[in-house]
Amino acid sequence: MMPKTETSQKIPLLPLRGALVFPGMVLHLDVGRDKSVRAIEQVMEDDQRILLASQIDLAVEEPEKKDLYQTGTLAYVKQMLKMPNGTTRILVEGLQRATINELTNSDEYYEVKIEPLTAEISNQSDSEITALKRMVNDHFEQYAKASSKISDETIQAIRAINDPGHFADTIASHLPLKIERKQEILDALQVDGRLQKLLDILTNEKEVLDLEQKIGQRVKKSMERTQKEYYLREQMKAIQNELGDKEGKGGEIETLRTQIEEANMPENVEQKAQKELARYERVPTASAENSVIRTYLDWLVSLPWHEKTTDHLDIANAENVLDEDHYGLEKVKERVLEHLAVQQLTQSLQGPIICLTGPPGVGKTSLAKSVARALDREFVRMSLGGVRDEAEIRGHRRTYVGALPGKIIQGMNNSGVMNPVFLLDEVDKMANDFRGDPSSALLEVLDPEQNHEFSDHYIEEPYDLSNVMFITTANNASMIPAPLLDRMETISIAGYTEIEKKAIATNYLLPKQLERHGLTKTNLQIKEDALVKVIRYYTREAGVRNLERQLANICRKAAKTIVTGEKKKVIVTLNTLEDMLGKPRMRYGQMEENDQVGAATGLAYTNAGGDTLSIEVSLAKGKGELTLTGHLGDVMKESARAAFSYIRTNAEHLGIDEHFHENTDIHIHVPEGATPKDGPSAGITIAIALISALTGRVVRKEVGMTGEITLRGRVLPIGGVKEKAMSAHRAGLKTILLPKDNEKDLEDIPESIRETISISLVSHLDEVIQYALGDPSA
Repeated sequence: MMPKTETSQKIPLLPLRGALVFPGMVLHLDVGRDKSVRAIEQVMEDDQRILLASQIDLAVEEPEKKDLYQTGTLAYVKQMLKMPNGTTRILVEGLQRATINELTNSDEYYEVKIEPLTAEISNQSDSEITALKRMVNDHFEQYAKASSKISDETIQAIRAINDPGHFADTIASHLPLKIERKQEILDALQVDGRLQKLLDILTNEKEVLDLEQKIGQRVKKSMERTQKEYYLREQMKAIQNELGDKEGKGGEIETLRTQIEEANMPENVEQKAQKELARYERVPTASAENSVIRTYLDWLVSLPWHEKTTDHLDIANAENVLDEDHYGLEKVKERVLEHLAVQQLTQSLQGPIICLTGPPGVGKTSLAKSVARALDREFVRMSLGGVRDEAEIRGHRRTYVGALPGKIIQGMNNSGVMNPVFLLDEVDKMANDFRGDPSSALLEVLDPEQNHEFSDHYIEEPYDLSNVMFITTANNASMIPAPLLDRMETISIAGYTEIEKKAIATNYLLPKQLERHGLTKTNLQIKEDALVKVIRYYTREAGVRNLERQLANICRKAAKTIVTGEKKKVIVTLNTLEDMLGKPRMRYGQMEENDQVGAATGLAYTNAGGDTLSIEVSLAKGKGELTLTGHLGDVMKESARAAFSYIRTNAEHLGIDEHFHENTDIHIHVPEGATPKDGPSAGITIAIALISALTGRVVRKEVGMTGEITLRGRVLPIGGVKEKAMSAHRAGLKTILLPKDNEKDLEDIPESIRETISISLVSHLDEVIQYALGDPSA
């Protein structure tokens, strides 16, 4: 129990923010809060005594008891003065410590019930306290000497204080301590504890001051050394000028200044370059910043700021170049020529960015190269596959170690001109993580409204990309982020028919491989029927990449035969093809050999182009369980359940036992279970396979189908019509069933395929049954 000097009493309270008053202190306080002013006015009318308590949180405007330190100082208000700025200034003298027992928050002012406190009796002897007092005094005088902020008069006055408690309070009031530390001393009632806390604080403050002085001395020495080096460099520069010596950094700076003037930069960029050159001239050669500035200046002077190539805008020539480099692709070529024609009329590239989409190996990248050749422009290719760091597009800020511009600026620097054909390859393969989203950074690059002032983090100054012809490629347009896709016009390259592949191999691939392997048409010939067999039985792809590999394989075998002297001329025929390439790796056509029950052929679209999909259904006695296998995705599973529900609902109409779902287990399987399969186009195929298994009617082997089904039997449109038609052609199907709503897509199917395959448009499952299922009486 703390001792009291008098009975508990109730007096006004003045909460202090950022201040603390010790007993014995006399100082001025500015009072601004209305309640605090009214409390001062009240005490001036009474006995002029008030309790001063510090707030724990300075931001609290209306403090409660929990917001105040419980030990405060009972003070005497000696003077009150109204200031012109509206605040009230008071002169107070701390009397003694007091603890708050109760706080009342009235409308006028705060009032507290307090118990005044006096110092507790110490367990230590008078001599021990005197020794502790001397130690505190010695440390305080050392601190005062080191800080030079406390006057000699103050030191003398404190030294003359005899009372240890008053001595400790006075020293604490002169130290630049936080309120929390001062409050610890105010809370300490035992004199020896108060002195010990003060001794710990003074020891720590002295160490901090010593450390500050050491750091200051090091900084001073460093500044002196830098000034000395600068003076010596200036002397060296003057000596070099007198001797006519332009070697070393002086000559390097002059060379850079000349390069900046000849780079023909925009005015703002040139000003930035000159500013950096001035910094480079001042920075010591051994400094790390020296190489950073030099690298930055090298990038600025090497970038093409105004250099351009002259476009060769001859549409007839461009058409010849595209035809020389690519067979087929009529729609794609037509769109590219339209783009160039508009550019010729407007002398501007403003317009959508071309995005070539399609499976691997169909010629997207080589088509972009042909466009550059047709325009007589420089060609730059940037692969975006696996790019996940935004800095790879926008560059790193120069504050980072090893910073470089982004790949866009690097590509422009490599091209040497402002108007290259810039290919952004595999734009659908970008990723994003904690380092940023590179697709968002590409928005500024590809947007004609923004890219005239493209901002690279390394270069920092705007760079004009509006003269660049950007072309992008992707395998799957659905993988491109929507905001990025919105800035592009997609041109789909679905793949090649067998006729087109044969022409490409004869006119493009085989001559190229003959030249690469040192062969000629004289010593290696591939018969037409053998070439067709290579296409059918050794490759299965939308493009021609694997076909080119097989032709290269034939060339290598032929080269070995000729070099070893076995033959001087190699002719590849149907009989000799297997000796060179081995047994056929593919089965040409996926069409069933016979009409079957419970097996239907669907048409699918994958990233590698179109493909056929066999769906099988088996029935067994059971409890009506439906099993789906074959590594199916959620969409195909939902299609299977929708088909199952339609058949249950229309069982009587379809000639199926209405109770089949109660006593028959149904297993739907899509072969090649290791391959993931998904997509909204297998609904009618699953339905036909189910109906065939439940009715015993065979499915016509030459019919392929694609389309989604609703619970009412409607056939919904799908995508990838051209790719699916080409896969049906490869598989040897004679008839394909397409949704009625896809009639608009028929013109995309090559004429050579439309001539060999019958295309039937259906809008309801009943029509599909008529085409797909055989005669029930058969």
